[in-house]
Amino acid sequence: MRRTTLATQLLRLQLLIVVVVLVAIGGLSLAQSSAAFQRDAGRRAQSAAETLAANPVVRQLLPSAQPRIRTGLQSAVESVRAVSGLDYAQLTGVDGVVVLSTVPEQVGSESPSSARGSTVGLTDTSFGKAVEAHVPVLDDTGTLVGTAVVGDRYPSAFDRFLQAAPNLIVYLAVASVLGGVGSVLLARRVKRQTLGMEASEILDLVGQREAMLRGLKEGVIALDPHGRVLLMSESAHDLLQIERGSKGRTVDELGLTDRLRDVLVGIEVTADEIVLVGDRVLVLNTVPIVSKGRAVGTVTTFRDRTELTDVEEELGVTKTSSTALREHIHEFDNQLHTISGLVQLQEYDEVVRYVDGLTARRDDATSAVTDSVSDVSVAALLIAKIGAAAHRSVVVSIDDGSTLGPHGGALSRDLCTVLGNLVDNAVTACEGRVRISLREDDRQIEIRVLDDGKGVAQGDRGKIFEQGWSTKGSANTGHGFGLALVRLVCRRRGGDVSVSSDGEWTVFRAYVEELQ
Repeated sequence: MRRTTLATQLLRLQLLIVVVVLVAIGGLSLAQSSAAFQRDAGRRAQSAAETLAANPVVRQLLPSAQPRIRTGLQSAVESVRAVSGLDYAQLTGVDGVVVLSTVPEQVGSESPSSARGSTVGLTDTSFGKAVEAHVPVLDDTGTLVGTAVVGDRYPSAFDRFLQAAPNLIVYLAVASVLGGVGSVLLARRVKRQTLGMEASEILDLVGQREAMLRGLKEGVIALDPHGRVLLMSESAHDLLQIERGSKGRTVDELGLTDRLRDVLVGIEVTADEIVLVGDRVLVLNTVPIVSKGRAVGTVTTFRDRTELTDVEEELGVTKTSSTALREHIHEFDNQLHTISGLVQLQEYDEVVRYVDGLTARRDDATSAVTDSVSDVSVAALLIAKIGAAAHRSVVVSIDDGSTLGPHGGALSRDLCTVLGNLVDNAVTACEGRVRISLREDDRQIEIRVLDDGKGVAQGDRGKIFEQGWSTKGSANTGHGFGLALVRLVCRRRGGDVSVSSDGEWTVFRAYVEELQ
């Protein structure tokens, strides 16, 4: 089925409006013409009736006049009617009977008397409505001898319409032409503003957009140049933790973090910007929208990377373990070469002592971890971190009395995330020594990582857990993300992380709720 174009729809609407307006104007014109007819005809009728009543012949002969008996009054009555141009004139006696009229059918009928003075008004007659003027006729002594009546027939509605029809047709033609030209010009302007699309196409496009926004798993949010929300997908409300019905509000009214706000409005325009929102890790891409060389807003797409970040942390643990294994393999090669040399020299007792020493040292390094940590994943992470730190001449030790039971699953992965990032941060900041303290009870797990570095300035202690803050660069260069992730994991499990200093040591304390 062919759809009606926008120009045709506007033209039909304009013509309908023109017709309605003309009908209303026609009705008003008829009402005005009726009022004008009554006013003009009434004045002429009263003037003619007064002239007829003042005629000396009428004043002298009317008292003796009888219906259908010719007198000298006929010429006076006909003269008044002809001069005034009205439809009829008549004279009545004091009893109200018409004694003379230019309309023969009226002679002998009754007509109201005007004893109380002149009257002008609309009257029902035998041939329809008419505007009549009644003026009393007085003789020389001032006695009422009759009434002079002059009237003009009231035109019918059809007659009045025929009189106004030429003007209405002209108005209709002019309005139709102007409406048609205006409709075409307006349709062209609207089509330019809507990129040539018809109204039905725009409606389909809006419906498709709404369906797309509801179906997208990734979040989409569009802002105008003033930072107001133009559109937001369903998933965007959930990912950004923004209540629905936020269209038209500015980003400052949405309660967002400063970093998230800067990314959305385009202050930070980089690819795959990582932002922490609540307990989610989001990857955002903001694109400025430019039309005719002028910025008209921004569009930001983002996706949830929380699960991927957890996997990356697990892979980080695996990578650390692999690196440690490679380093041990290199060390084992040297030790095997040493053992091979001793065997070739037939120093068998020295081989035994050498192997016993290696075994004891390795048992000591492993048992220092496994005696305190029963969780396999966390123990493997610590052994790898201790070995990697040793190659950087950093001694990582576990405090006496530390304890951590087996957990596994998501809690084990979160503990590895917290410990791994805190230990890496401490090894980087220390001057040679790092201590780890683990405490666990029925309510929570506490992790303390201490280093002998320069510490954190008092003014920076509230900033180091913010995403993007780092002494080495931005979060997108690989820095400024670890401590923010630690806080995210801790808070997701009902805990938190803090930093303090006791003079010799810089202490990072993190705790999580074990039962969550």
